[in-house]
Amino acid sequence: MAKAGKALKRVLEIYGITQNRLAVVMEVNRSSVFGWVNEVADPPGDTVVKIRKALREIEPAAAEEFVKLFWGDVDEEQ
Repeated sequence: MAKAGKALKRVLEIYGITQNRLAVVMEVNRSSVFGWVNEVADPPGDTVVKIRKALREIEPAAAEEFVKLFWGDVDEEQ
């Protein structure tokens, strides 16, 4: 699931969102976000959903980009 970390890192860079900001909104330790972004640890599936929710709160476009990078274009599969 390193794909989640890569997608998250890219989104944070594109939208100028700090790891600390995401951690605060998610109410998790910044070290957790650091671990995901640097592929030290994979976020569990339920946490991926929480990441998307937090990104939506910070910058809705960032949440959309995260979904696109992580899951691909889900509309294409329909």
